[in-house]
Amino acid sequence: MYYRQRGVVLGISVLLLSAAAYGQEISRGQIKGLDEQVQEIKSDVLGIAAELNQLEEKLLYPSNTQVAVFASVAGGETFRLDSVEIQLDGTPVAHHLYTFKELEALKNGGVQRIYTGNVRSGKHDLQVSVIGKTGGGADFKKSERFTVDKGVGPRIVEMSLAAQGITLTER
Repeated sequence: MYYRQRGVVLGISVLLLSAAAYGQEISRGQIKGLDEQVQEIKSDVLGIAAELNQLEEKLLYPSNTQVAVFASVAGGETFRLDSVEIQLDGTPVAHHLYTFKELEALKNGGVQRIYTGNVRSGKHDLQVSVIGKTGGGADFKKSERFTVDKGVGPRIVEMSLAAQGITLTER
């Protein structure tokens, strides 16, 4: 009787171990398939999010009233940019404090979209204030006013920031 119980227990144990090993082989294949499906879903979600962002921008900022302001640092500049503030028609519309990574990107030729908004056609007062430090470590603050002429279509305004001053280009 003892040998019979021992045989039954041994048989059940072998059966359970072989079932577990078989289950692991199946689950590894299933896990690999699930991982691929998850990656496909992630890429689909990212694509949908990008499309939604574009649609949102078109709805919020129609091209006939859109103004976009971009900031860049003039080539060869040694000053450290701390912040930029933009006022459009006397109303503050953008204020940005720069991180080390953002400064490095701007010094390496990067461009930042600092403001996008809706304005009517016509002339608008744009005031740009820049705070930073010169290459020697002295504080500086520059503030300049420009007139932006907004036509019927979208308007792109590019600001090139330098220790000597700010230059503005309209497109």
